[in-house]
Amino acid sequence: MDLFYTPSHSIDLTGGTLLVEGEEYFHMTKVLRKKEGETVHFTDGDGLSITAEITKIRRDGLSAVIISEERVAPPTTKVTVAMSLLKSSQRFDFFLEKATELGVSGIIPMVTDRTVSQPKAEKVDKKLQRWKKILVSASLQTKRYHLPEITKPLLFNEVLGLGGYDVKLISYELSDAAPRASFTGKNVLFIVGGEGGFTEEEVRCSCKRGFDEISFGHSILRAETAGVFAVAMVRSQVLANGAQGEWL
Repeated sequence: MDLFYTPSHSIDLTGGTLLVEGEEYFHMTKVLRKKEGETVHFTDGDGLSITAEITKIRRDGLSAVIISEERVAPPTTKVTVAMSLLKSSQRFDFFLEKATELGVSGIIPMVTDRTVSQPKAEKVDKKLQRWKKILVSASLQTKRYHLPEITKPLLFNEVLGLGGYDVKLISYELSDAAPRASFTGKNVLFIVGGEGGFTEEEVRCSCKRGFDEISFGHSILRAETAGVFAVAMVRSQVLANGAQGEWL
């Protein structure tokens, strides 16, 4: 069964109803031709799983009555990737989509010394809206009930100061450090550079702030590939440990 999204403020659990508007409404009614009386599956992206029956389709939205609902527990293994903004917005979008499909928990757009493309302050909100649409679409594709969190762009030093992580790693193409960390059940943060990678000074600063270097191999990966690889590496270790329930 297809999974659809509607935000928490459009769900009335007490009254047993929900509302769908905007692009999701258009997709359901104009593309998939959903009709009144059909049973559909929804999430609010915050762990809520709902089965509902469409009761009314209007010109600007649809209503549904909730048949059943349950809370899906979040995974205990979490991975956040702080990724440098890239010159090509399409390449950054690719990273967002594929990392979400693989189970990333959080994404931090980052500005480093070598970041070429930096959004103007007045355009940040529009960027965030577009990025969130990509995350929603990729989450529904893979039937995720917990959407990844995405922040406004942060400076490299701001990212170094973030707390709450059990494992903190910086991917560095000149490093020979093999991945030895245990990820299962941990809250993991990777920082990944953009075009040209990190400067030596940035790597030194990160290590002073509790990060460990990590190599993704001798071949030089594009930034978006490195970001996706980081999430896939955590996922593969968790699954190899037989902890499927810890992921997604």
